[in-house]
Amino acid sequence: MQRKKFSIYAIAFAFLLSSFELPAQAAPTKAIDVLESLSVKGRAPKTGYTRAQFGQAWADINRNGCDTRNDILKRDLKSTVFKSGTRDCKVIGGTLLDPYSGKSINFVVSSNPVIDIDHVVALSNAWQTGAFQLSIELRTALANDPLNLLAVDSKLNRQKGDGDAATWLPPLKSYRCDYVSRQIAVKAKYGLWVTSPEKTQMQSILSKCPNQMVPVQ
Repeated sequence: MQRKKFSIYAIAFAFLLSSFELPAQAAPTKAIDVLESLSVKGRAPKTGYTRAQFGQAWADINRNGCDTRNDILKRDLKSTVFKSGTRDCKVIGGTLLDPYSGKSINFVVSSNPVIDIDHVVALSNAWQTGAFQLSIELRTALANDPLNLLAVDSKLNRQKGDGDAATWLPPLKSYRCDYVSRQIAVKAKYGLWVTSPEKTQMQSILSKCPNQMVPVQ
């Protein structure tokens, strides 16, 4: 009965996703130019925000039979080990070159994970910079979009919390251009805005890499 109920929900969710279109992904563009196209406003109230406002956690958006979390682990880890019998879906081991610190981290599934999947634009931040206006389908897409997800050191991810570029940056300075350009790409894709301090910090970072392009995935 439980499996049948889940199947009905999965079919309904797939139908909902098929009924809307994500914003189109443009050709690669300089991050500084995309940043200048974003609206600048203060943070909206956090009223009404819950994780549930962004749909099922780690939904199988691309319908490949694997949840989003494992898709990102497969993408970002090297020497990946899969649980047998899961069609290379369940990642149970591997090695991550952490983008936030530059450290190599050995990953083994445990109750105290050393690797998290970070929402580069934190969901709480997204909510307060325009996602509260989006449909639940678009918020679900945002929460599961590979453009907005990175496998990272769990300690640094929790240190970041829901901070934006004005309050938290990766300790590895050589990665900061990539980091803010990814945030900019996500905000542009989903029509989110930046705060004035956030934009100022992004401009400062990008002044050191003026030809930095926004990623498209």
